Amino acid sequence: MRIDLFTIFPNICTAYLDESIIKRAREMNALQVDVHDLRKFAIDKHHSTDDEPYGGGGGMVMKPEPIFGAVEAVLGERQMETPVILLTPQGRPFTQSVARELAGKEQLALIAGRYEGVDERVRSHLATDELSIGDFVLTGGELPALSVIDAVTRLLPGVLGDPSATSDDSYGVDGLLEYPHYTRPADFRDLQVPEVLLSGNHARIARWRREESLRRTWQRRPDLLLAAELSDEDRHFLTVLAEESTRMRVEQNE
Repeated sequence: MRIDLFTIFPNICTAYLDESIIKRAREMNALQVDVHDLRKFAIDKHHSTDDEPYGGGGGMVMKPEPIFGAVEAVLGERQMETPVILLTPQGRPFTQSVARELAGKEQLALIAGRYEGVDERVRSHLATDELSIGDFVLTGGELPALSVIDAVTRLLPGVLGDPSATSDDSYGVDGLLEYPHYTRPADFRDLQVPEVLLSGNHARIARWRREESLRRTWQRRPDLLLAAELSDEDRHFLTVLAEESTRMRVEQNE
């Protein structure tokens, strides 16, 4: 996969891209990431990439010329088949399913905005998609762009080594939150690792992990259960959880 990232702060991005899993993916040629400095595509002698908004108001708006010029120069003929994604709080939510969708593409282009945002003509006539990593506002789109790259990279074949490594992740193929993890020591400050994980009984461990995944999802993100793939055994466990919760509330109110 190839990803082109357009930003006015390339150093913010390259530092992250040169570490850990993304670095390994690039070294094994599973991923190519090119970071492009939008200032190099500015058309005035001061290399301006922002200006005051028409109509007044606070803040600055990123100019259309550097962004259009950079994307068109870098992508060339490939622009027609390449998703051009603007990172913005107004975009559709970036989820694990969207990450899987993007991981199936051969190439992506990511535009990291700044200041009060980008000229609307970038949004309406250049970008083909808009993504948001949450209902909050950051100072720029670099962190969201890196989040997208990170999430997508983990899904590329061979990058994590174990082909099944991502299947148990939160928001994985079953749509649930992930179960708890433990490692050595088994006893830390009188806090014990669950006995089942030390039992060596793989069937029991698998069921415990499934139930803890269901429990955590029910407690923290019950909305995810509506679309999750659940067995009859899963549904029975959730029913028991609900009954226990109801009984505890009644006892507390007595």
